[in-house]
Amino acid sequence: MTAALLGFGAIFLLALLRIPLAFAMGLVGLAGIGLTVGWAPALASTANVVYETGFAYTLSVIPLFILMGNFVARAGLAHELFHAAYTFIGHRRGGLAHATIAACAGFGAICGSSIATAATMSKVAYPSMKKLGYSDAMSAGVIAAGGTLGIMIPPSTIMVIYGIITETHIGKLFAAGVIPGLLTAALMMFAVVLMTWHNPSHAPAGEKFNWHQRLVALRGIWGVLVLVIVVLGGIYGGLFTATEGAGIGAMGAFLFALARRTLSWAILRQVLIESARTTAMLFTLLIAATIFANFVNYTTMPMDLQSWITGLGLSPVMIVGAMMLIYVLLGTVMEELTMVLLTIPLFFPIVVQLGFDPVWFGVLIVMVIQIGLVSPPVGMNLFVLNTLLPNVGLTTIYRGVWPLVLVLVLTLGILLFFPSISLWLPSMMD
Repeated sequence: MTAALLGFGAIFLLALLRIPLAFAMGLVGLAGIGLTVGWAPALASTANVVYETGFAYTLSVIPLFILMGNFVARAGLAHELFHAAYTFIGHRRGGLAHATIAACAGFGAICGSSIATAATMSKVAYPSMKKLGYSDAMSAGVIAAGGTLGIMIPPSTIMVIYGIITETHIGKLFAAGVIPGLLTAALMMFAVVLMTWHNPSHAPAGEKFNWHQRLVALRGIWGVLVLVIVVLGGIYGGLFTATEGAGIGAMGAFLFALARRTLSWAILRQVLIESARTTAMLFTLLIAATIFANFVNYTTMPMDLQSWITGLGLSPVMIVGAMMLIYVLLGTVMEELTMVLLTIPLFFPIVVQLGFDPVWFGVLIVMVIQIGLVSPPVGMNLFVLNTLLPNVGLTTIYRGVWPLVLVLVLTLGILLFFPSISLWLPSMMD
């Protein structure tokens, strides 16, 4: 127990010294195993982790989904999603904000990344909001929070990583994220209604479109529908695995971008380099987290923690609720993916021992990551928008996003106490 605690302390100390967390976890894990069981086993274990991670067939789903999202972004589908949503609800007060949330949900269904969704929608939605007279706080807050839908609505890179680490069925995780994702989007829209009712000048109504214009706009998003139906429909229907679905989706997105003449050799090179960089970052984190998890498993910490928690006399739901509170607090000071990779080896065995469904816990994990992405002071979506919208200060973004952070916390509570919301669709795959 003491060795594991010293390991966590060493990671935080290295992080304070501005050592990248991936390197910090890897170094502490290697040193911990070496000091615990010997350096020869430590080096052999580390080499094995690097080899197995690099050659794991199931992990190939990560770069393929990343590649699909990058091709989709280059094809300009985000603009068409936003325009289609705007033609239906843009004429209402706060309509552009509603359209942004709807477009984020649609883009998340073919992207799988929260940061990419927020970054793309900042270029698509913010200029329209600014032109119509929306306040910067409202605009940035809606884009930042709406962007988090990219990791809940499948396909989700975070769900893939969670599924691989915990050996949970990725197809069921994808299915489990559909209803919570739609519920989150609906609650965000309801929050926008309340915000605009309280201060109508922050989100004036836009132009009203006739039904002919709406149908024309819907025709523009056929590519999104085809990709979603083919990829997710094939995975849910058992026609192919998540990895095969990711490959088909990446090829489909490439052909679609090619057909729309949005790809040049320079852009293709940029897409491939961007996808490779993101993949390298995620794989480095995965390797480092696995090395550190192996060290933790060599100590008595997992068993000691399980004994301590079960001895508290709390109900199982209260124990998971306490875990979620810890995650929410950690999300305000740590990068979200690293936070999850660090804590899953500790919390997941306890959740399984308590008899909970790993798929349900995976949805809760994604939900706390969503909260962390928009929680001050280190929410990644907030910094992405601050970089892409230099005229909008961080304080303004904080002011606009906090009501929607409360919505995400409320959704987390609903999913915690009503597991059937997450598990209904996966149960139909049995």
